[in-house]
Amino acid sequence: MQCEGLLRETRVRQAYDKPSERRVRERAQAIARRRKAPRKKMQREGLLPAASRRASAR
Repeated sequence: MQCEGLLRETRVRQAYDKPSERRVRERAQAIARRRKAPRKKMQREGLLPAASRRASAR
């Protein structure tokens, strides 16, 4: 559930976003997507090591 971004989306929808805040958030998300795509492509091609997963603290 967390991987799909559902938790983040439900938190965002719980309260009203001012239009200016929404624009800032959407731009930040777009920048993150733009950075993530080439990074994932390089990982698939073997140019970067795969992202390490954090060990659960349970």
